[in-house]
Amino acid sequence: MRIRHLRRNSGVYALLLTVLAGCGPAQQEAASPPPRVAVVTVEAVRLELTEDMPARVAPFRLAEIRPQVSGIVQRRLFEQGENVQAGQPLFEINPAPFRAEVETAEAALQKAEAELARARTHAARLEPLVRAEAISRQVYDDAVSKRQTAAADVAQARATLSRRRLDLEFSTVTSPIAGRIDQALVTEGTLVASNDSTPMARVQQIDKVYVDIQRPASSLETLEEAVAAHASLEKGLPVTILRSNGTPYDVSGSILFSGINVDASTGGVLLRVVVENPQRRLLPGMFVRARVPSASYANALTVPQQSVVRIGGKPYVWVVDASDKVEMVAVQLGELTNGRYRVRTGLKEEQKVVVEGAERLSDGARVSARDWQMPVSMNASAASSH
Repeated sequence: MRIRHLRRNSGVYALLLTVLAGCGPAQQEAASPPPRVAVVTVEAVRLELTEDMPARVAPFRLAEIRPQVSGIVQRRLFEQGENVQAGQPLFEINPAPFRAEVETAEAALQKAEAELARARTHAARLEPLVRAEAISRQVYDDAVSKRQTAAADVAQARATLSRRRLDLEFSTVTSPIAGRIDQALVTEGTLVASNDSTPMARVQQIDKVYVDIQRPASSLETLEEAVAAHASLEKGLPVTILRSNGTPYDVSGSILFSGINVDASTGGVLLRVVVENPQRRLLPGMFVRARVPSASYANALTVPQQSVVRIGGKPYVWVVDASDKVEMVAVQLGELTNGRYRVRTGLKEEQKVVVEGAERLSDGARVSARDWQMPVSMNASAASSH
């Protein structure tokens, strides 16, 4: 019975095997859908590359307040930490000795002027006598010489008086610039002199400051190219000043100059940036970060970082052609910024590059392409970097 049952069903089994044998690889491939990939279209864009570098704030102008005369400090005429104006009195040195010297110089001038008047009168009296040959020529010449000496004494006395008056004026120490004054470094009763090594105070102009950056000397060529690209700007190459958390200060800066000397120990040069600081948020000595333009490209081709496939250390991308077939293309990459590579060679505008789904691809395979959407997290990080 069992043998007859197998014989009856053997025809059915043979037919089923024949049908299965007819389903070859080509039919199975036609039945499976093409791989789905996300692509971006390569477009030429203007690309401004920047570099964040550590920097230090320096005052725009710094004046060390020093006395020009020696004496005892009697009064401090300012509040420490306040803003002062150019010419504003800061300290008063005891003026009594200088007033006395002025009075002495005035008396000496009066005496010299009296001697000059006497010498002129004497010479004037002798002039008609020498013409009449009533006196010798020698006597008249001596009188003229005394008159000239008296005139010189008057000039010297006037110069001495001017100097003494100047010393009296210097007994009031004033600020040579407008700015913010630090703490007083001397107190009332201190003996100060013009040759002291320690200043009496310091005044710093900080409504405008310098930001000094140490930059590698090898980067000067790209910096010069960036400066040339921004030559049309009135304020020069713009620089953004950043806080420690990466957020920018609400100030504007521009590159003033680049140093001409290379530091032998570090191989760097000084890059000085001038920054308007009306709110005085940047203080001398602060460490900040400066975002300096490093390069500028008018028509740059960029691709997302995740679209690049590296084989043997060399970069490649998958390109989708007009018939929805993919091809692996070798590229040369430039800078990486905001999650995108600048492509130097290998791609053209309007080409479609695979960003997602590349792991299932092979040369010549047909794909189903859709536009790639940048993740929200990448969008936010790109926005914060600007």
